[in-house]
Amino acid sequence: FTESVAVNDEVVEKFSSLNDLAPLHNPAGLIGYNAFKENLPNCKHVFVFDTAFHSTMPRESYMYALPRKYYDEYKVRRYGFHGTSHMYVSQRCAEVMGKDIKDTKIITCHLGNGASITAVDGGKSINTSMGFTPLAGVMMGTRCGDIDPAIVTYLMKKTGMTPDEMDNVMNKQSGMLGVSGISSDARDIEDGYMAGNDDAVLTTEMYVNRVIKKSDGVINRTFVQMMEALGYDIELTYVKRGE
Repeated sequence: FTESVAVNDEVVEKFSSLNDLAPLHNPAGLIGYNAFKENLPNCKHVFVFDTAFHSTMPRESYMYALPRKYYDEYKVRRYGFHGTSHMYVSQRCAEVMGKDIKDTKIITCHLGNGASITAVDGGKSINTSMGFTPLAGVMMGTRCGDIDPAIVTYLMKKTGMTPDEMDNVMNKQSGMLGVSGISSDARDIEDGYMAGNDDAVLTTEMYVNRVIKKSDGVINRTFVQMMEALGYDIELTYVKRGE
């Protein structure tokens, strides 16, 4: 889906067929839709896709350096997420600058328990940090973000974890929670940082490092030379100790 759509049986069938690509989000979304449909049968319903904004990415941004057959047969590619946030922030940023969105080049940062960074050129996404799933990109509350892929098979061999168990580690036990051992909540990490807790300090410094690295990673030289703004949808704060 490249845009929001009015819901009918055909849309629901197509949406359901994509459950393998979004096993955590699609089934839950259908549960919500069916509940509203049952209780509000006379209302029109619309599906809004946070991947749709990223459908404008060029193929050099969304393709992975894997054998082409995995893209052709299994649709393995970068999809990107948080699209509704990145679209709003880029549009709002253009408004604040008093410019037509088509004349802007903006980096948008969606920073919270989930996090992603997007390069927006003329109002269109041209690259983003999340990938095939929301696991990729910036370190998050419980998600590890980008790691060396070989770590996955290495740990599975060493520990005997199944694919589902390894997926659980990367999605629900990693990120801020995994590094700090304190919490996935940035407020708790910030409190620890200000108190001088070394694990909280490391977690904060790693997070800042990853955000900077990924901001650079979504742009090319031409874009950065002409970039006009950084826009944020942010739930986190970073205050240097002592200030």
